[in-house]
Amino acid sequence: MTPLSYTLVITGAPWSSQAPQSALAFARELLVAGHRIDRVFLYGEGVLLASALATPPSDEVNWPKQWAGFLADNAIPATVCIASALRRGIIDDTEQARYELPGNNLLEPFGIAGLGEWVEGNVKSDRVTYFHGSN
Repeated sequence: MTPLSYTLVITGAPWSSQAPQSALAFARELLVAGHRIDRVFLYGEGVLLASALATPPSDEVNWPKQWAGFLADNAIPATVCIASALRRGIIDDTEQARYELPGNNLLEPFGIAGLGEWVEGNVKSDRVTYFHGSN
C-alpha cells in the first residue's frame, strides 16, 4: 500500500465529545501504518484542546496534554483557528499583545492561524478527515 498524507480536523471539545480521543487514536494508527500527518487543524469547540489551562480531575485523561505530547514527539504541525480561538478565550502572546490582555494560554506546540492553514491542508494532503463533536 502506498503511504498517504492526512490532515486531521477536530471540531469537538475534549470532555464533551469523543472527537479528540477518536482523532488521537486514529492519528497514532496512521503513523503505525506508515502514513504521514501533514497537519492537525482545530476549529470550533475543538480549539479547547489547545488550552494550557485545562485541568481535568486526576482520574481523567488530560487530552490537551496527550495531544501536545503526540504532536511534539512526531513533529506534526497543529493549527488553531484564530476566530474560534479568540471566541473561546484561547490566546497566544501575539493576540495577548494585540488585544492588551492580561495573559495567554495557548498550549505548545499549537499555533494560531487563519483558515488558510485549513485550505492548505485540503490542497496538500491526500485525505482530510474530520472529527466532529456531538453539537
